[in-house]
Amino acid sequence: MTILLNKNSLYNTFGVDSFNSLEDTVNSMAPSMVEYYLSDLSQYSEDSYLNKSQIEQSVYIGDYSLYKDYSDNIYLELDTQTANTYETGSFW
Repeated sequence: MTILLNKNSLYNTFGVDSFNSLEDTVNSMAPSMVEYYLSDLSQYSEDSYLNKSQIEQSVYIGDYSLYKDYSDNIYLELDTQTANTYETGSFW
């Protein structure tokens, strides 16, 4: 699942002013807090298409990946394969 994020909301959430400083800030935070913030940011967004050939920078955080493209759009991608491996199947 890939979501186009509002970069101002992302920067304000983590207290940074650019994508370059985002990785340092995220690495100094507790992983559970980072995942909570990213989950909260993506809650009201819809799926979007990301042309991976246009990625300029990327940051990987657990099951989440943040991408910045050449147009300064920021995308959040959730690795759904690892998220589904912990789910238990139904007995019915």
